[in-house]
Amino acid sequence: MKKVFINNIPLILCKDFNKVPQKYKNNKALLARYSGKSKSLLNYVDNLEKKNTYSAIILSHTDEKKLWTSFKKLFKTIRASGGLVTNEENKVLMIYRRGSWDLPKGKIDKGEGKKKAALREVEEETAAKSLVINNKLVNTYHIYKDQKGQRILKKTFWYKMTAPNQILFPQEEEDIEKALWMDFDKFSIESEPIYPNILEVIDFWRNLG
Repeated sequence: MKKVFINNIPLILCKDFNKVPQKYKNNKALLARYSGKSKSLLNYVDNLEKKNTYSAIILSHTDEKKLWTSFKKLFKTIRASGGLVTNEENKVLMIYRRGSWDLPKGKIDKGEGKKKAALREVEEETAAKSLVINNKLVNTYHIYKDQKGQRILKKTFWYKMTAPNQILFPQEEEDIEKALWMDFDKFSIESEPIYPNILEVIDFWRNLG
């Protein structure tokens, strides 16, 4: 199963509807079979970008790999890396950028490894020092449009990191207003703006125990 966020709404590509978590299959979700015509996939993307008709769109095909391959061919793909960083108090390093809470991440430079990019981006965006990668978490996907209006499929590799408690400095030139250690047990997703793909990363980490 692959999940791509478009306008903060998930487009889920799968083989079997029954394998999709129930939380996505509410009465506002659209469940459909992939016709095999790759251009038809753009209709679903258009809908999520412009209409906000559905809470999720779930597409199935007997050959999930073929479905994913057909989907990826429609877009230019950019790879990025980021980190979920905790300190000694198990507080999470969060940034506030463009009206929403986020985790530090950024584009992988040419010839750069995924882990090295994750460490570099976290340090650049927050000035955090003594970062240590513990393990790989999850990959997320979302689609956005670049300055030319071209759709980009962004794949982000996420890593769990630790760092000592320290003063953080947001990278203002990247439109980051805040960089803070936050107690996520007290974080209200109902009242605080946060990207749903970032919640996926945090939920994955918390479910690891």
